[in-house]
Amino acid sequence: MVEKCYIPSSLEEALKIRRETGARPLAGGSDLMVQYKQGIGITPAFPFPVMIISKLEELRGIRQKDDGSVEIMALATPDEISQCPFMPWHVKNAASRMGAIALRNTATIGGNIGNASPKGDLPQPLILLDAEIVLRNCDEERIMPLDEFILGSKKTALRDDEIIYKIIIPPVSYSYAYYRKIGTRKANAISKLSLSSLITIEEGVITDFRAASGAAGPKVIRSRESENILKGKRIDEVQDVLPSFLDSWNDAISPHAMPQYRRNTTRRMLEHFILTAAGMPENQIIE
Repeated sequence: MVEKCYIPSSLEEALKIRRETGARPLAGGSDLMVQYKQGIGITPAFPFPVMIISKLEELRGIRQKDDGSVEIMALATPDEISQCPFMPWHVKNAASRMGAIALRNTATIGGNIGNASPKGDLPQPLILLDAEIVLRNCDEERIMPLDEFILGSKKTALRDDEIIYKIIIPPVSYSYAYYRKIGTRKANAISKLSLSSLITIEEGVITDFRAASGAAGPKVIRSRESENILKGKRIDEVQDVLPSFLDSWNDAISPHAMPQYRRNTTRRMLEHFILTAAGMPENQIIE
């Protein structure tokens, strides 16, 4: 049962409906349908008006711009993202491991971000890559870092008259990349912990280092203070600064929900990535 349902035929109509009624956008429905289910074979009950936007062509597509940035429209599915030849490796990898095949063909990046679950698969690599989110209402576009848009578990900065329009991933280069998702099984698993990381090494110096951890707090964790401990260090100095870096990262992880497991496991993954990268030829994926 739904309080009221709207099916706009254009983005302009959808934005007008959103402004006038506050109806919540629904595309794949893989999150909302589960959250408001009443039982097997019973239609979910939404205590708010719903706007089905799955047919809006203006919200579909993935494009690479001349500067190398990638634009992912809100209705792009995980399957489309995982198959995209110019999609950044971390995002492509995360999308390919989302749930079952059926879910990867029905869920959308807009929904995965808008749901703001700490265990969501796509926000973690996107935040690692400094992605921005574009929000639209009837009058304007608003652009902000995705890391600032997601405020906490199930909380975002989306205004009542806005919808998620697209995600922009700026160009990125690195020497080594790492991605790991840990679940209770190999496939179709909800993340218990995930980690994306990248490192750039130029003439023996770490010029860029980033890491983002999912399912380790109320939102994706990215500690720029911890990252700065490694930036500017020579490879032969890594062993000396690694303990302080790992301790700093420990402090960034939420003290709730199995903190010892999450801290110890994240610590081992980061240590493995950094030390392996320090001894490998360039442009390698570390798994």
